[in-house]
Amino acid sequence: MIEAVGLTKRYGNKTAVYNLSFQVRPGAVTGFLGPNGSGKSTTMRMILGLDNPTAGSVTIGGFPYRRLPNAPRQVGALLDAKAVHGGRHARNHLLSLAQLSGIPARRVDEVLGVVGLQDVAKRRSKGFSLGMGQRLGIAAALLGDPQVLLFDEPVNGLDPEGILWVRNLMKSLAAEGRTVFVSSHLMSEMALTADHLIVIGRGQLLADMSVRDFISANSADFARVRTPDTEPQLREKLTSVLTEAGGHVLPEQDGALRVTGLPLPRISDLAHETDVRLWELSPHQASLEEAYMRMTQGAVDYRSTIDQKAGLMQQLPPGAQPPMPVPGQGQPGWYAPPPPQRGGQPFAVRQPGPGQAPAGPYGAYGAADAIPAFAPDPAVPNPYAGPPTHPPVAPAAPSVAPATPAAADATAIPAPAPAPAADDLTKPEDAR
Repeated sequence: MIEAVGLTKRYGNKTAVYNLSFQVRPGAVTGFLGPNGSGKSTTMRMILGLDNPTAGSVTIGGFPYRRLPNAPRQVGALLDAKAVHGGRHARNHLLSLAQLSGIPARRVDEVLGVVGLQDVAKRRSKGFSLGMGQRLGIAAALLGDPQVLLFDEPVNGLDPEGILWVRNLMKSLAAEGRTVFVSSHLMSEMALTADHLIVIGRGQLLADMSVRDFISANSADFARVRTPDTEPQLREKLTSVLTEAGGHVLPEQDGALRVTGLPLPRISDLAHETDVRLWELSPHQASLEEAYMRMTQGAVDYRSTIDQKAGLMQQLPPGAQPPMPVPGQGQPGWYAPPPPQRGGQPFAVRQPGPGQAPAGPYGAYGAADAIPAFAPDPAVPNPYAGPPTHPPVAPAAPSVAPATPAAADATAIPAPAPAPAADDLTKPEDAR
């Protein structure tokens, strides 16, 4: 079992993970979801001892990864399929890993057969496709026959047959009583593979519950009703009747009606009693993707300006909006984090305006009001910044007290910093 308690990781002024607590139990596939930059990869690196937490702890079977005896035989992981010496043959790559961990050489041939690479075992990995590299990374994770497995985007680059194989592999590993922790952005695959979900946003826990409970808590089921297109008066008549019966009716773009608040048998009875013919009466249950989009819409850092037009931020109809689960209010599966660790709250939260009610899991005033107080580290050069288009202008001497980091970020451009020392050039690439 993997257990994280108050896990926090900061890189200079940036907080990648904050006060994160969860458990990954054996016997189930646990999906690890979150938008880009939410801290998933950083969390996995801390689980594997590749990064040290700023605060809190994470253990595997009750021990930190670095204290596990012969850890590769107890924990297998795929974080980066490209982390392979390109000049080595696939078999030699796995053989070197096996020799380092005291694993018999025959196990190398076994895992090559499991992942389907036995015919290319003597090919250099630099010539592998993305999907073949993923299979080689999975083979390395399975090499020690571990009880705990972590996979970061394991189906990336695989064809449909390969995706189905990974899905069945995950399920079979969990069925054997192993702990399987999978990070992925493919909601359709998570819906088919995962039994439990851990969802984070901006480094904080949003949900820790089963897939079914997650969809139910973050979506509203509705009925789709359609009357004959040639008789619009029937649609108006049915709308009036359903509204009087306590339902909420919204028109769909194709002329159908979206009805919430009434079960399907009741809708059918009301249509029959009012002599309204129905062309369609069907239930609709939200997908994992729809529930995930609704849950994380306030935690997305990179969003196109046309998302509203694309319907990705469409609101639920009045009366059908599910209550936003708030930590500490008793919703099943939600975790109320302990008081902040040393360093304080990494999110700057706006104060409520007149008549504004506190809500939302991000802070006292909702996800839309939780603004990460992340500021660029002036000691680290920006590798993406191009040459200046005009000579720099010397900044005027400040006449007022310095602003807070969040305010300064929004109102001023920081002056260029001197080149850092060699030991300052380390910058994590996975704080996302």
